[in-house]
Amino acid sequence: MVEFGGWEMPVEYPTGIIAEHLAVRSRAGLFDVSHMGEIEIRGDAALALVQFVTSNDASRLKINQAQYSALMYPQGTPVDDLLVHRLAEDHFFLCVNAANTDKDFEWISRQNHEFGAEVRNVSGDYSQLAVQGPRAAKILARVTDEDISGIRYYWFTRTACAGAPGILARTGYTGEDGFEFYFAPEYSERVWNTLLESGRPEGLIPVGLGARNTLRLEAAYPLYGHELDESTTLVEAGLGWIAKLDKGEFLGRSVLDEQKRHGGRKKLIGFEMEDRAIARDGYPAWVASERAGQVTSGSYAPFLKKNIGLAYIAARQVSEPGQALEIEIRGRRATARAVTLPFYKRSVK
Repeated sequence: MVEFGGWEMPVEYPTGIIAEHLAVRSRAGLFDVSHMGEIEIRGDAALALVQFVTSNDASRLKINQAQYSALMYPQGTPVDDLLVHRLAEDHFFLCVNAANTDKDFEWISRQNHEFGAEVRNVSGDYSQLAVQGPRAAKILARVTDEDISGIRYYWFTRTACAGAPGILARTGYTGEDGFEFYFAPEYSERVWNTLLESGRPEGLIPVGLGARNTLRLEAAYPLYGHELDESTTLVEAGLGWIAKLDKGEFLGRSVLDEQKRHGGRKKLIGFEMEDRAIARDGYPAWVASERAGQVTSGSYAPFLKKNIGLAYIAARQVSEPGQALEIEIRGRRATARAVTLPFYKRSVK
């Protein structure tokens, strides 16, 4: 158990990180992600506020649809990355990172003085469990009140799971198919145990922070505090696609517009190690014998059976996938090569 975003969280369960990782890729894993924060925005000005403080275009959302987005600073860098769910025309439900919940709420509230929407930090009202993996839908179908087979990726429904009413969204942070369920905390133990029992025939096992990190890294999903921070713009982070410049004015728009046309100072790349060394977070990266950047995330990838990583490299030193680079590991430079992202992408049948 470790401290994580103000919570005490399991790094791994008795099966271990590699077994947990492989279970999600081949069967299913159960995650307790109740540490995530939830913020609700309501009222006639709700859409206008969401549009101004986030980068994606929330006006495109239908009711019961979600989108990946970023809460923005004026300099084009993220306060946080988040999921925006549209519960009604005038009601939005944001899922934010645990360590950033108070900061996010305060930032949204500060911008709200020009809009007058109702903004509430409702994190204490929700637990969140996630079932991820190719058998996730089959497992959840046994314990929900309705047919969930028709829920599309990044859509959600209001339903009950194991007798607990809540919001069931087809979203996740692993690169696999899966669902995230938001519900009242008093049902937590019942829902957890019911899901484990329902999923036992399908090989469902609980999964901790360690495998959650290796799974998201194989899928090249960014992690706040690693690939995302207050000094890195969305364009530099490879997330220009969630900056919808044609939706109207929003925080950071002018900076992102400039960088989309001319590029940023640095670029996020993926790499594979060419020797047995593992590149860890913060290790220096070199290109053509010149210090060019540093690793933001690095690990052994259990499914791919490779040592992989993400790194920021100065824009002038980035070329194409296949580019040679070196990662400085305890004073020694180990060889690596840039590769196309994501490292892993599930096959969709």
